[in-house]
Amino acid sequence: MLDLGKYAVPILLSYGMTFILIFGLTILSLWQSKIASRRLKNLKKN
Repeated sequence: MLDLGKYAVPILLSYGMTFILIFGLTILSLWQSKIASRRLKNLKKN
């Protein structure tokens, strides 16, 4: 059981890092699209 734990920790860490990376990129792209739409609205007003 201890050997299993030794292998499980790095696997879980790598999965966690991958998930955080994907999640972060998704939030970043959503945030950028919000900013882009706001800029387009401001351009249309002028």
